[in-house]
Amino acid sequence: MRPKPALSFWQIWNMCFGFLGLQFGLALQNANVSRILQTLGANVNDIPALWIAAPLTGLIVQPIIGHYSDRTWNRLGRRRPYFLVGAVFASLALLWMPNAPMLWVAAGLLWILDASINVSMEPFRAFAGDQLPTQQRPAGYAMQSFFIGAGALIASMLPWILAQFGVTNVAPDGGIPDTVKYAFYSGGAVLLGAVLWTILTTREYPPAQLQSFTDNVADEPAVDASRAWRPGVMLLLVGIAVLFAIRHFVLEKEVYLLAGGLIVFGLLFAWLSRTRSHGMLREVMGDLYGMPNSMRRLAWVQLFSWFALFAMWIYTTAAVTQTIYATTDTGSSAYNEGANWVGVLFAAYNGFGALAAVVIPLMVHRWGLRISHVVNLCLGGGCLLSFLYIRNPHWLLASMVGVGFAWASILSLPYALLSDNLPTAKMGVYMGIFNFFIVIPQLLAASVLGLLLRLCFHNQPIWALGMGGASLLIAGLCTLRVPEPEGYA
Repeated sequence: MRPKPALSFWQIWNMCFGFLGLQFGLALQNANVSRILQTLGANVNDIPALWIAAPLTGLIVQPIIGHYSDRTWNRLGRRRPYFLVGAVFASLALLWMPNAPMLWVAAGLLWILDASINVSMEPFRAFAGDQLPTQQRPAGYAMQSFFIGAGALIASMLPWILAQFGVTNVAPDGGIPDTVKYAFYSGGAVLLGAVLWTILTTREYPPAQLQSFTDNVADEPAVDASRAWRPGVMLLLVGIAVLFAIRHFVLEKEVYLLAGGLIVFGLLFAWLSRTRSHGMLREVMGDLYGMPNSMRRLAWVQLFSWFALFAMWIYTTAAVTQTIYATTDTGSSAYNEGANWVGVLFAAYNGFGALAAVVIPLMVHRWGLRISHVVNLCLGGGCLLSFLYIRNPHWLLASMVGVGFAWASILSLPYALLSDNLPTAKMGVYMGIFNFFIVIPQLLAASVLGLLLRLCFHNQPIWALGMGGASLLIAGLCTLRVPEPEGYA
Protein backbone atom coordinates (compact mmCIF):
# COMPACT_ATOMS: atom_id res chain seq x y z
CA MET A 1 0.00 0.00 0.00
CA ARG A 2 1.30 3.48 -0.86
CA PRO A 3 -0.12 7.01 -0.89
CA LYS A 4 -1.82 8.25 -4.03
CA PRO A 5 0.54 10.73 -5.73
CA ALA A 6 -0.35 14.40 -5.46
CA LEU A 7 -1.09 16.13 -8.77
CA SER A 8 0.36 19.43 -9.93
CA PHE A 9 -1.80 22.52 -10.50
CA TRP A 10 -1.77 21.99 -14.26
CA GLN A 11 -2.67 18.31 -13.95
CA ILE A 12 -5.73 19.28 -11.88
CA TRP A 13 -6.46 22.05 -14.41
CA ASN A 14 -6.41 19.56 -17.32
CA MET A 15 -8.57 16.95 -15.59
CA CYS A 16 -11.23 19.57 -14.76
CA PHE A 17 -11.09 21.52 -18.04
CA GLY A 18 -13.88 19.45 -19.59
CA PHE A 19 -16.30 21.05 -17.13
CA LEU A 20 -15.82 24.32 -19.03
CA GLY A 21 -17.46 22.77 -22.08
CA LEU A 22 -20.14 20.84 -20.21
CA GLN A 23 -21.25 23.93 -18.34
CA PHE A 24 -21.12 25.95 -21.55
CA GLY A 25 -23.81 23.64 -22.89
CA LEU A 26 -25.82 23.61 -19.66
CA ALA A 27 -25.74 27.40 -19.37
CA LEU A 28 -27.05 27.84 -22.90
CA GLN A 29 -29.79 25.38 -22.03
CA ASN A 30 -30.70 27.04 -18.72
CA ALA A 31 -30.71 30.60 -20.02
CA ASN A 32 -32.33 30.06 -23.42
CA VAL A 33 -34.46 26.91 -23.58
CA SER A 34 -37.47 28.52 -21.87
CA ARG A 35 -37.13 31.34 -24.41
CA ILE A 36 -37.00 28.85 -27.31
CA LEU A 37 -40.00 26.93 -25.97
CA GLN A 38 -42.06 30.11 -25.51
CA THR A 39 -41.11 31.32 -28.98
CA LEU A 40 -42.31 28.02 -30.45
CA GLY A 41 -45.67 28.47 -28.76
CA ALA A 42 -45.38 27.02 -25.25
CA ASN A 43 -47.57 28.63 -22.58
CA VAL A 44 -45.63 29.77 -19.52
CA ASN A 45 -47.66 27.34 -17.36
CA ASP A 46 -46.62 24.43 -19.61
CA ILE A 47 -42.89 25.14 -19.48
CA PRO A 48 -42.25 23.12 -16.27
CA ALA A 49 -43.74 20.02 -17.92
CA LEU A 50 -41.47 20.47 -20.94
CA TRP A 51 -38.45 20.87 -18.65
CA ILE A 52 -39.25 17.54 -17.00
CA ALA A 53 -37.08 15.87 -19.65
CA ALA A 54 -33.89 17.18 -18.07
CA PRO A 55 -34.21 15.87 -14.49
CA LEU A 56 -36.02 12.67 -15.49
CA THR A 57 -33.16 11.84 -17.82
CA GLY A 58 -30.62 12.45 -15.06
CA LEU A 59 -32.54 10.25 -12.65
CA ILE A 60 -32.31 7.33 -15.07
CA VAL A 61 -28.93 7.93 -16.71
CA GLN A 62 -26.60 8.91 -13.87
CA PRO A 63 -26.75 5.79 -11.66
CA ILE A 64 -26.55 3.55 -14.74
CA ILE A 65 -23.48 5.38 -16.05
CA GLY A 66 -21.95 5.36 -12.56
CA HIS A 67 -22.53 1.63 -12.20
CA TYR A 68 -20.99 0.75 -15.56
CA SER A 69 -18.11 3.24 -15.37
CA ASP A 70 -17.03 1.58 -12.09
CA ARG A 71 -16.69 -1.64 -14.11
CA THR A 72 -15.19 -0.26 -17.33
CA TRP A 73 -11.59 -0.50 -18.42
CA ASN A 74 -10.45 -0.18 -22.04
CA ARG A 75 -7.94 1.74 -24.16
CA LEU A 76 -9.51 5.08 -23.18
CA GLY A 77 -9.65 4.18 -19.50
CA ARG A 78 -12.40 3.95 -16.93
CA ARG A 79 -14.34 7.24 -17.05
CA ARG A 80 -13.07 8.84 -20.27
CA PRO A 81 -15.10 6.68 -22.71
CA TYR A 82 -18.25 8.15 -21.18
CA PHE A 83 -16.84 11.70 -21.41
CA LEU A 84 -16.41 11.22 -25.17
CA VAL A 85 -19.75 9.62 -26.02
CA GLY A 86 -21.74 12.16 -24.02
CA ALA A 87 -19.85 15.13 -25.48
CA VAL A 88 -20.43 14.05 -29.10
CA PHE A 89 -24.20 13.67 -28.70
CA ALA A 90 -24.54 16.84 -26.58
CA SER A 91 -22.73 18.86 -29.25
CA LEU A 92 -25.03 17.53 -31.98
CA ALA A 93 -28.10 18.43 -29.90
CA LEU A 94 -26.80 21.98 -29.37
CA LEU A 95 -26.31 22.41 -33.11
CA TRP A 96 -29.86 21.28 -33.89
CA MET A 97 -31.83 22.84 -30.98
CA PRO A 98 -32.16 26.44 -32.31
CA ASN A 99 -33.32 25.08 -35.68
CA ALA A 100 -36.16 23.03 -34.19
CA PRO A 101 -39.18 23.53 -36.47
CA MET A 102 -41.83 22.92 -33.81
CA LEU A 103 -42.33 22.64 -30.06
CA TRP A 104 -42.25 18.84 -29.73
CA VAL A 105 -38.92 18.67 -31.60
CA ALA A 106 -37.37 21.23 -29.25
CA ALA A 107 -38.66 19.27 -26.23
CA GLY A 108 -37.13 16.07 -27.63
CA LEU A 109 -33.80 17.77 -28.24
CA LEU A 110 -33.82 19.07 -24.67
CA TRP A 111 -34.16 15.45 -23.57
CA ILE A 112 -31.26 14.32 -25.77
CA LEU A 113 -29.07 17.25 -24.71
CA ASP A 114 -29.55 16.65 -21.01
CA ALA A 115 -29.11 12.89 -21.31
CA SER A 116 -25.83 13.37 -23.18
CA ILE A 117 -24.48 15.95 -20.71
CA ASN A 118 -25.36 13.57 -17.87
CA VAL A 119 -23.44 10.75 -19.58
CA SER A 120 -20.31 12.96 -19.50
CA MET A 121 -20.83 14.81 -16.25
CA GLU A 122 -21.52 11.96 -13.82
CA PRO A 123 -18.13 10.24 -14.42
CA PHE A 124 -16.37 13.62 -14.01
CA ARG A 125 -17.35 13.72 -10.33
CA ALA A 126 -16.06 10.19 -9.78
CA PHE A 127 -12.98 11.03 -11.88
CA ALA A 128 -11.87 13.60 -9.29
CA GLY A 129 -12.25 11.04 -6.52
CA ASP A 130 -10.27 8.48 -8.52
CA GLN A 131 -7.38 10.76 -9.43
CA LEU A 132 -6.89 12.98 -6.40
CA PRO A 133 -5.56 12.08 -2.95
CA THR A 134 -7.82 13.00 -0.05
CA GLN A 135 -6.05 16.28 0.78
CA GLN A 136 -6.41 17.55 -2.82
CA ARG A 137 -10.07 16.72 -3.37
CA PRO A 138 -11.42 20.06 -2.06
CA ALA A 139 -9.07 21.84 -4.47
CA GLY A 140 -10.21 19.58 -7.32
CA TYR A 141 -13.90 20.24 -6.71
CA ALA A 142 -13.17 23.97 -6.37
CA MET A 143 -11.39 23.86 -9.73
CA GLN A 144 -14.46 22.19 -11.23
CA SER A 145 -16.60 25.00 -9.79
CA PHE A 146 -14.25 27.57 -11.33
CA PHE A 147 -14.60 26.07 -14.81
CA ILE A 148 -18.36 25.71 -14.35
CA GLY A 149 -18.59 29.41 -13.50
CA ALA A 150 -16.26 30.51 -16.28
CA GLY A 151 -18.00 28.42 -18.94
CA ALA A 152 -21.46 29.51 -17.89
CA LEU A 153 -20.40 33.17 -17.69
CA ILE A 154 -19.40 33.26 -21.35
CA ALA A 155 -22.25 31.05 -22.56
CA SER A 156 -24.98 32.96 -20.74
CA MET A 157 -23.80 36.27 -22.18
CA LEU A 158 -23.32 35.07 -25.75
CA PRO A 159 -26.72 36.14 -27.15
CA TRP A 160 -26.37 39.58 -25.53
CA ILE A 161 -22.76 39.95 -26.78
CA LEU A 162 -23.75 38.94 -30.30
CA ALA A 163 -26.55 41.51 -30.25
CA GLN A 164 -24.01 44.23 -29.36
CA PHE A 165 -22.07 43.29 -32.50
CA GLY A 166 -25.13 43.75 -34.67
CA VAL A 167 -26.46 40.20 -34.91
CA THR A 168 -30.25 40.40 -35.16
CA ASN A 169 -32.07 39.68 -31.90
CA VAL A 170 -35.64 39.44 -33.22
CA ALA A 171 -36.48 36.76 -35.78
CA PRO A 172 -39.34 37.16 -38.27
CA ASP A 173 -42.47 35.04 -38.02
CA GLY A 174 -41.85 33.89 -34.47
CA GLY A 175 -38.62 32.06 -35.23
CA ILE A 176 -35.46 31.80 -33.14
CA PRO A 177 -33.24 34.93 -33.29
CA ASP A 178 -29.79 34.64 -34.87
CA THR A 179 -28.22 35.65 -31.55
CA VAL A 180 -29.49 32.42 -30.00
CA LYS A 181 -28.65 30.28 -33.05
CA TYR A 182 -25.01 31.38 -33.24
CA ALA A 183 -24.63 31.01 -29.47
CA PHE A 184 -25.75 27.38 -29.69
CA TYR A 185 -23.46 26.66 -32.65
CA SER A 186 -20.51 28.04 -30.64
CA GLY A 187 -21.59 26.00 -27.64
CA GLY A 188 -21.44 22.74 -29.57
CA ALA A 189 -17.86 23.39 -30.63
CA VAL A 190 -16.69 24.53 -27.18
CA LEU A 191 -18.31 21.57 -25.40
CA LEU A 192 -16.69 18.95 -27.62
CA GLY A 193 -13.31 20.73 -27.68
CA ALA A 194 -13.06 21.13 -23.88
CA VAL A 195 -13.97 17.50 -23.17
CA LEU A 196 -11.47 16.29 -25.78
CA TRP A 197 -8.78 18.37 -24.03
CA THR A 198 -9.37 16.49 -20.77
CA ILE A 199 -9.45 13.12 -22.55
CA LEU A 200 -6.17 13.77 -24.37
CA THR A 201 -4.21 15.34 -21.48
CA THR A 202 -5.09 13.04 -18.57
CA ARG A 203 -4.50 9.43 -17.67
CA GLU A 204 -6.38 7.09 -15.32
CA TYR A 205 -5.27 4.57 -12.73
CA PRO A 206 -6.25 0.98 -13.58
CA PRO A 207 -8.79 -0.43 -11.08
CA ALA A 208 -6.21 -2.72 -9.41
CA GLN A 209 -3.85 0.20 -8.84
CA LEU A 210 -6.66 2.31 -7.35
CA GLN A 211 -7.31 -0.43 -4.81
CA SER A 212 -3.64 -0.40 -3.78
CA PHE A 213 -3.54 3.21 -2.56
CA THR A 214 -3.68 3.97 1.16
CA ASP A 215 -6.69 6.31 0.77
CA ASN A 216 -8.75 3.45 -0.66
CA VAL A 217 -12.05 3.15 1.21
CA ALA A 218 -13.11 -0.49 1.30
CA ASP A 219 -16.61 -1.44 0.25
CA GLU A 220 -18.88 -2.18 3.22
CA PRO A 221 -20.70 -5.50 3.55
CA ALA A 222 -24.05 -5.66 1.76
CA VAL A 223 -26.85 -4.06 3.77
CA ASP A 224 -29.74 -6.25 4.86
CA ALA A 225 -32.57 -5.01 2.63
CA SER A 226 -35.27 -7.31 4.05
CA ARG A 227 -37.01 -4.30 5.62
CA ALA A 228 -36.87 -2.11 2.54
CA TRP A 229 -40.59 -2.83 2.09
CA ARG A 230 -41.34 -0.34 4.89
CA PRO A 231 -40.26 2.84 3.04
CA GLY A 232 -41.66 1.17 -0.08
CA VAL A 233 -45.15 0.89 1.38
CA MET A 234 -44.99 4.46 2.69
CA LEU A 235 -43.98 5.85 -0.72
CA LEU A 236 -46.61 3.74 -2.46
CA LEU A 237 -49.41 5.00 -0.18
CA VAL A 238 -48.34 8.62 -0.57
CA GLY A 239 -48.23 8.22 -4.36
CA ILE A 240 -51.75 6.74 -4.43
CA ALA A 241 -52.99 9.58 -2.20
CA VAL A 242 -51.51 12.13 -4.62
CA LEU A 243 -53.32 10.39 -7.52
CA PHE A 244 -56.64 10.72 -5.71
CA ALA A 245 -55.87 14.38 -4.93
CA ILE A 246 -55.19 15.07 -8.62
CA ARG A 247 -58.56 13.63 -9.63
CA HIS A 248 -60.53 15.20 -6.76
CA PHE A 249 -59.05 18.71 -6.97
CA VAL A 250 -58.43 18.69 -10.76
CA LEU A 251 -54.73 19.46 -10.32
CA GLU A 252 -52.20 20.13 -13.10
CA LYS A 253 -51.09 17.18 -15.23
CA GLU A 254 -47.48 17.69 -14.09
CA VAL A 255 -48.43 16.39 -10.63
CA TYR A 256 -48.99 12.95 -12.20
CA LEU A 257 -45.20 12.80 -12.53
CA LEU A 258 -44.79 13.27 -8.78
CA ALA A 259 -47.37 10.56 -8.06
CA GLY A 260 -45.81 8.22 -10.59
CA GLY A 261 -42.33 8.71 -9.16
CA LEU A 262 -43.50 7.93 -5.61
CA ILE A 263 -45.29 4.79 -6.77
CA VAL A 264 -42.33 3.55 -8.86
CA PHE A 265 -39.84 4.00 -6.00
CA GLY A 266 -42.30 2.41 -3.58
CA LEU A 267 -42.56 -0.66 -5.80
CA LEU A 268 -38.78 -0.79 -6.27
CA PHE A 269 -38.12 -0.76 -2.52
CA ALA A 270 -40.76 -3.46 -2.01
CA TRP A 271 -39.10 -5.51 -4.77
CA LEU A 272 -35.68 -4.94 -3.17
CA SER A 273 -36.85 -6.52 0.09
CA ARG A 274 -37.83 -9.73 -1.72
CA THR A 275 -35.49 -10.18 -4.68
CA ARG A 276 -32.49 -12.49 -4.87
CA SER A 277 -31.18 -10.79 -8.00
CA HIS A 278 -27.58 -9.52 -8.22
CA GLY A 279 -27.99 -7.34 -11.30
CA MET A 280 -27.48 -3.62 -11.79
CA LEU A 281 -30.93 -2.56 -10.54
CA ARG A 282 -30.53 -4.61 -7.35
CA GLU A 283 -27.11 -3.12 -6.66
CA VAL A 284 -28.21 0.48 -7.28
CA MET A 285 -31.36 0.16 -5.14
CA GLY A 286 -29.40 -1.66 -2.43
CA ASP A 287 -26.80 1.10 -2.31
CA LEU A 288 -29.59 3.71 -2.23
CA TYR A 289 -31.28 1.94 0.70
CA GLY A 290 -28.00 1.45 2.59
CA MET A 291 -26.24 4.74 1.83
CA PRO A 292 -23.97 6.23 4.55
CA ASN A 293 -25.57 8.41 7.23
CA SER A 294 -23.66 11.55 6.16
CA MET A 295 -24.95 11.04 2.61
CA ARG A 296 -28.50 10.63 3.95
CA ARG A 297 -28.30 13.99 5.74
CA LEU A 298 -26.69 15.71 2.79
CA ALA A 299 -29.59 14.48 0.67
CA TRP A 300 -31.94 16.96 2.40
CA VAL A 301 -29.47 19.78 1.77
CA GLN A 302 -29.35 18.88 -1.92
CA LEU A 303 -33.14 18.55 -2.18
CA PHE A 304 -33.83 22.10 -1.03
CA SER A 305 -30.81 23.58 -2.83
CA TRP A 306 -31.66 22.20 -6.24
CA PHE A 307 -35.39 22.92 -5.90
CA ALA A 308 -34.37 26.57 -5.58
CA LEU A 309 -32.03 26.45 -8.57
CA PHE A 310 -34.59 24.78 -10.80
CA ALA A 311 -37.23 27.39 -9.84
CA MET A 312 -34.73 30.09 -10.85
CA TRP A 313 -33.81 28.45 -14.17
CA ILE A 314 -37.43 27.87 -15.20
CA TYR A 315 -39.00 31.15 -14.17
CA THR A 316 -36.41 33.93 -14.25
CA THR A 317 -37.08 34.80 -17.89
CA ALA A 318 -40.86 34.92 -17.40
CA ALA A 319 -40.52 36.74 -14.05
CA VAL A 320 -38.16 39.46 -15.28
CA THR A 321 -39.92 40.09 -18.61
CA GLN A 322 -43.38 40.21 -17.01
CA THR A 323 -42.56 42.07 -13.79
CA ILE A 324 -39.81 44.47 -14.87
CA TYR A 325 -40.24 44.77 -18.65
CA ALA A 326 -44.07 44.59 -18.43
CA THR A 327 -44.62 42.21 -21.35
CA THR A 328 -45.57 38.62 -22.09
CA ASP A 329 -45.42 39.04 -25.89
CA THR A 330 -42.51 36.84 -26.99
CA GLY A 331 -42.31 38.63 -30.34
CA SER A 332 -41.86 42.10 -28.86
CA SER A 333 -38.57 43.93 -28.60
CA ALA A 334 -39.21 44.49 -24.87
CA TYR A 335 -39.53 40.75 -24.25
CA ASN A 336 -36.35 39.93 -26.15
CA GLU A 337 -34.49 42.76 -24.41
CA GLY A 338 -35.58 41.34 -21.06
CA ALA A 339 -34.72 37.78 -22.09
CA ASN A 340 -31.23 38.92 -23.12
CA TRP A 341 -30.84 40.68 -19.78
CA VAL A 342 -31.68 37.40 -18.03
CA GLY A 343 -28.78 35.92 -19.98
CA VAL A 344 -26.57 38.67 -18.55
CA LEU A 345 -27.87 37.95 -15.03
CA PHE A 346 -27.14 34.25 -15.45
CA ALA A 347 -23.69 35.12 -16.75
CA ALA A 348 -23.20 37.36 -13.71
CA TYR A 349 -24.03 34.69 -11.14
CA ASN A 350 -21.75 32.25 -12.92
CA GLY A 351 -18.98 34.85 -13.03
CA PHE A 352 -19.42 35.57 -9.34
CA GLY A 353 -19.47 31.80 -8.82
CA ALA A 354 -16.08 31.50 -10.52
CA LEU A 355 -14.70 34.15 -8.18
CA ALA A 356 -16.39 32.46 -5.22
CA ALA A 357 -14.57 29.23 -6.11
CA VAL A 358 -11.35 31.07 -5.26
CA VAL A 359 -12.75 32.48 -2.00
CA ILE A 360 -14.53 29.36 -0.72
CA PRO A 361 -11.30 27.44 0.15
CA LEU A 362 -10.33 30.39 2.37
CA MET A 363 -13.76 30.25 4.04
CA VAL A 364 -13.34 26.51 4.59
CA HIS A 365 -9.90 27.06 6.14
CA ARG A 366 -11.41 29.56 8.60
CA TRP A 367 -14.88 28.13 9.32
CA GLY A 368 -14.84 24.53 8.10
CA LEU A 369 -16.87 22.90 5.34
CA ARG A 370 -20.25 22.89 7.06
CA ILE A 371 -20.47 26.50 8.29
CA SER A 372 -19.05 27.79 5.00
CA HIS A 373 -21.85 26.03 3.13
CA VAL A 374 -24.49 27.41 5.53
CA VAL A 375 -23.22 30.98 5.01
CA ASN A 376 -23.22 30.64 1.22
CA LEU A 377 -26.70 29.09 1.04
CA CYS A 378 -28.20 31.79 3.28
CA LEU A 379 -26.51 34.50 1.23
CA GLY A 380 -27.99 33.02 -1.95
CA GLY A 381 -31.44 32.63 -0.41
CA GLY A 382 -31.58 36.25 0.71
CA CYS A 383 -30.46 37.52 -2.68
CA LEU A 384 -33.00 35.39 -4.54
CA LEU A 385 -35.74 36.76 -2.29
CA SER A 386 -34.66 40.28 -3.27
CA PHE A 387 -36.20 39.71 -6.74
CA LEU A 388 -39.57 40.28 -5.07
CA TYR A 389 -38.69 43.90 -4.33
CA ILE A 390 -36.25 45.12 -6.99
CA ARG A 391 -37.74 46.82 -10.05
CA ASN A 392 -34.60 48.25 -11.67
CA PRO A 393 -33.10 45.44 -13.78
CA HIS A 394 -29.54 46.68 -13.23
CA TRP A 395 -29.86 46.28 -9.45
CA LEU A 396 -30.52 42.58 -10.01
CA LEU A 397 -26.80 42.26 -10.74
CA ALA A 398 -26.20 42.82 -7.01
CA SER A 399 -28.57 39.95 -6.22
CA MET A 400 -26.49 37.70 -8.44
CA VAL A 401 -23.48 38.04 -6.10
CA GLY A 402 -25.20 35.97 -3.41
CA VAL A 403 -26.64 33.54 -5.95
CA GLY A 404 -23.13 33.06 -7.37
CA PHE A 405 -21.67 32.19 -3.95
CA ALA A 406 -24.49 29.72 -3.31
CA TRP A 407 -24.01 28.17 -6.77
CA ALA A 408 -20.25 27.68 -6.33
CA SER A 409 -20.79 26.23 -2.89
CA ILE A 410 -23.50 23.81 -4.05
CA LEU A 411 -21.18 22.54 -6.79
CA SER A 412 -18.24 21.85 -4.49
CA LEU A 413 -18.76 21.63 -0.72
CA PRO A 414 -21.37 18.81 -0.63
CA TYR A 415 -18.97 16.66 -2.69
CA ALA A 416 -16.10 17.51 -0.35
CA LEU A 417 -18.32 16.61 2.63
CA LEU A 418 -19.17 13.29 0.99
CA SER A 419 -16.31 11.95 -1.14
CA ASP A 420 -13.89 10.86 1.59
CA ASN A 421 -16.45 8.35 2.89
CA LEU A 422 -17.29 6.64 -0.42
CA PRO A 423 -15.90 3.18 -1.28
CA THR A 424 -13.28 3.48 -4.03
CA ALA A 425 -14.75 0.60 -6.02
CA LYS A 426 -18.19 2.24 -5.99
CA MET A 427 -17.26 5.89 -6.41
CA GLY A 428 -19.19 6.15 -9.68
CA VAL A 429 -22.43 4.51 -8.59
CA TYR A 430 -22.52 6.45 -5.30
CA MET A 431 -21.97 9.73 -7.13
CA GLY A 432 -24.82 8.71 -9.43
CA ILE A 433 -27.06 7.95 -6.46
CA PHE A 434 -26.08 11.26 -4.84
CA ASN A 435 -27.32 12.95 -7.99
CA PHE A 436 -30.79 11.48 -7.26
CA PHE A 437 -31.02 14.31 -4.77
CA ILE A 438 -30.28 16.82 -7.51
CA VAL A 439 -32.79 15.28 -9.90
CA ILE A 440 -35.69 14.55 -7.51
CA PRO A 441 -36.12 18.21 -6.43
CA GLN A 442 -36.07 19.24 -10.08
CA LEU A 443 -38.87 16.77 -10.81
CA LEU A 444 -40.69 18.08 -7.75
CA ALA A 445 -40.26 21.66 -8.94
CA ALA A 446 -41.51 20.79 -12.42
CA SER A 447 -44.53 19.01 -10.87
CA VAL A 448 -45.71 21.54 -8.28
CA LEU A 449 -44.36 25.01 -9.11
CA GLY A 450 -47.01 25.70 -11.73
CA LEU A 451 -49.71 24.46 -9.34
CA LEU A 452 -48.45 26.61 -6.46
CA LEU A 453 -48.26 29.69 -8.66
CA ARG A 454 -51.84 29.17 -9.82
CA LEU A 455 -53.32 28.40 -6.42
CA CYS A 456 -51.35 30.80 -4.24
CA PHE A 457 -49.80 33.57 -6.35
CA HIS A 458 -52.23 34.37 -9.20
CA ASN A 459 -49.84 32.92 -11.81
CA GLN A 460 -47.19 35.55 -11.07
CA PRO A 461 -43.84 33.87 -11.95
CA ILE A 462 -41.85 36.25 -9.71
CA TRP A 463 -43.11 34.27 -6.71
CA ALA A 464 -41.36 31.14 -7.98
CA LEU A 465 -38.11 32.98 -7.28
CA GLY A 466 -39.40 33.84 -3.80
CA MET A 467 -40.07 30.16 -3.14
CA GLY A 468 -36.57 29.41 -4.39
CA GLY A 469 -35.04 31.88 -1.96
CA ALA A 470 -36.92 30.36 0.97
CA SER A 471 -35.81 26.88 -0.13
CA LEU A 472 -32.13 27.90 -0.03
CA LEU A 473 -32.56 29.18 3.54
CA ILE A 474 -34.07 25.82 4.55
CA ALA A 475 -31.14 24.04 2.86
CA GLY A 476 -28.78 26.10 5.04
CA LEU A 477 -30.57 24.94 8.18
CA CYS A 478 -30.40 21.31 7.02
CA THR A 479 -26.63 21.64 6.55
CA LEU A 480 -26.23 22.16 10.30
CA ARG A 481 -27.21 18.49 10.76
CA VAL A 482 -24.37 17.22 8.55
CA PRO A 483 -21.29 16.03 10.51
CA GLU A 484 -18.04 17.86 9.82
CA PRO A 485 -15.34 15.52 8.43
CA GLU A 486 -12.17 14.98 10.45
CA GLY A 487 -9.55 17.63 9.73
CA TYR A 488 -12.12 20.40 9.15
CA ALA A 489 -13.83 20.59 12.55
